[in-house]
Amino acid sequence: MKNIIKDRFLKYVGMDTQSDENSQTCPSTEKQLVLLRTLYHELIAMGLSDVSMDSNGYVMGTLPANNGKTGPAIGFVAHVDTSPDMPGNDIKPRLVENYDGGDVLLNQELNLVLSPRDFPEMKQYAGQTLIVTDGTTLLGADDKAGITEIMTAIEYLVNHPEIKHGPVKIAFTPDEEIGRGVDHFDVKKFGADWAYTMDGGEIGELEYENFNAASAKVNIQGRNIHPGYAKGKMQNALLMAMEFNALLPVFDRPEFTQDYEGFFHLIKSEGSVEKAVIQYIIRDHDRNLFEKRKETMQQCADFMNRRYGEGCFDLEMKDQYYNMREMVEPQYHIVETARKAMVALGIEPKIKPIRGGTDGSRLSYMGLPCPNIFAGGHNFHGKFEFVPLESMEKATQVILKIIEMNA
Repeated sequence: MKNIIKDRFLKYVGMDTQSDENSQTCPSTEKQLVLLRTLYHELIAMGLSDVSMDSNGYVMGTLPANNGKTGPAIGFVAHVDTSPDMPGNDIKPRLVENYDGGDVLLNQELNLVLSPRDFPEMKQYAGQTLIVTDGTTLLGADDKAGITEIMTAIEYLVNHPEIKHGPVKIAFTPDEEIGRGVDHFDVKKFGADWAYTMDGGEIGELEYENFNAASAKVNIQGRNIHPGYAKGKMQNALLMAMEFNALLPVFDRPEFTQDYEGFFHLIKSEGSVEKAVIQYIIRDHDRNLFEKRKETMQQCADFMNRRYGEGCFDLEMKDQYYNMREMVEPQYHIVETARKAMVALGIEPKIKPIRGGTDGSRLSYMGLPCPNIFAGGHNFHGKFEFVPLESMEKATQVILKIIEMNA
């Protein structure tokens, strides 16, 4: 199975599937359709039923029950797009076999090293096979590791009909990385009673809590005057942006927070003396604290408008997703099933909140309870991303064990 996982993963990461937040189409980039079509044809070739790919690129399929039962149906979901935060084309993954627990040279020309001094979690994978980048792109384990694991598990069940199982539903989505992964997801058509996203990090992760999330965009109107005659007249939009950011609490930033602590995260800043735009994401697990964070952002904009003149600061805020715990906890047995599957395979479950979000968080509010299971990768969205091959193998086994437990 390990070689099948390796070959499949390398095939998928070779396809550029970056999403684009500036696009208004679905999927946001045509190139995502290349992988989606590939998965569609692979599911057909495996002999699954009800295989479909709709006009928005969503791929779904069913592995019918072979145990004489009709339900419940379990779903598994993964997204095809990679983050726009880092180049995702021309990926050159490299296998570090029998990893020795030390530094891994990613790129000699750039003198770029993946080191346990920076990422101490690497040490737990000594003796295993790491798949790393060449230091110029991300890897794409988020979430092509999840896709690989789902496809490998389903193929294994198809090839081993002696393993009895109930109905299994499969779905692959576009645009998760830009917050639109389930905008057009047809829960009724999917037909699962509950599901799991295979979109978590290190081995053992099991998550049914995530951030409440909002985006914030601040449009700043300055006043550009010739600097030789600017006294009392100029309003520098770039400096106004800096002043706005200074109003937010310093220690409520991602680099100072952990566990259940929320944050304001400045993700983009651009402009000139005349106009500037700054963009944030707002996150908190607690819904009340989340709403207070949005109030704080509005108060900052109101204060700056009083200081510089009404209309100088235009704040646009939009809720993105909410904490799935409220929807999953009443059906906690689905979390417990995944936990027991891991224990049965000798994996230590690490049940903790996601410091982020998945398609599952929105699906849960759409009527499909959907916790998140590890896919095995580390350092997502960057050049230091890596995934142990053995972790992907274990994730595949967890899928099979969950299906077996539901037979």
